[in-house]
Amino acid sequence: MRFWQKIIVNALVFLALAGFLQNMFYVESIWVALGASLVLSVLNLAVKPILFILSFPITLLTMGLFTIVINASMLSLTSAIIGSGFEFSSFGTAMLIAMLISLVNLLLNTQIIKAK
Repeated sequence: MRFWQKIIVNALVFLALAGFLQNMFYVESIWVALGASLVLSVLNLAVKPILFILSFPITLLTMGLFTIVINASMLSLTSAIIGSGFEFSSFGTAMLIAMLISLVNLLLNTQIIKAK
């Protein structure tokens, strides 16, 4: 059940950010946002661990900041898979969205832990 909650939360974050950053980030509909959230979750399970292991030395040198680039890469790959309904104006925008999604997920996870 927790998996689907994260999918829905990420889809809502995508829609909210697309509304705030209209010239930088485009999401066609709620269905595209849900699909993108699902694809991102699958990529995070399958591809992200491999990228993290391969980039561990540079992640260590940058004190973890390279993780933002990995997360932005996952979003860019999601955009390539979803197509024209889910687009970023630049890789910098993908990095900004990655940071904001990470922040929202961190806040939600903190609240869930406090509630237990």
